[in-house]
Amino acid sequence: MSRVLLVEDDVLLGEGLSMYLSKNGYRCDWVKKISDVEKHWIKADLVVLDRQLPEGDSVKWLPGWLSVKALPVIILTAKTDVDHRIEGLSAGAKDYVIKPFSHQELLARIQAQLRPLGEVEIRYSNLVVNLSYQTVMMDQQNVPLKPKEFQLLALLVQNPGRVYHRDELLNKVWGYQAFPSTRTVDNHVLHLRQKFPSLAIDTVRSVGYRLRKE
Repeated sequence: MSRVLLVEDDVLLGEGLSMYLSKNGYRCDWVKKISDVEKHWIKADLVVLDRQLPEGDSVKWLPGWLSVKALPVIILTAKTDVDHRIEGLSAGAKDYVIKPFSHQELLARIQAQLRPLGEVEIRYSNLVVNLSYQTVMMDQQNVPLKPKEFQLLALLVQNPGRVYHRDELLNKVWGYQAFPSTRTVDNHVLHLRQKFPSLAIDTVRSVGYRLRKE
């Protein structure tokens, strides 16, 4: 789980963002003062930094913090002039968000900064399947899967509503056209249903399976 350091002195905004990030799978450390930043900085994976803090312009401290540990920094500010943004970016920030902003926009920018090149995630309801790292999160909790279970789930999630014949699943997941028993597929579907009780994997009689469309 990635850790976000939120530096924001506005209590309502800080509480709202902290709760929102936590609900979306991030561990959030929220501080309100410049003096509290450095002790949390080393543990963070990304920093959301309000520019106007009681102690002054936080950008003045940014190069020093970045010398301790290089991190992606997203600056929050109410100022819209270009020179103001250039100052922050020149100090080492990776992105800028102008207040007021939506939580969804900030989340998307955080995800973009933390996403490794080539990473592919598929989202279905409260399920997140990461094809790059072959991990699955359900309700923000990691769910361990065996390799074939993951491949089968990934195939279904990529094509909700499509009906897969058992023989087709055998070919795509196990890599061969025929097998003594299609119970192999049935058993793996059973395991997925046990691990993801709320996941709507439908049985299509005499054919195979499909993941119900959201």
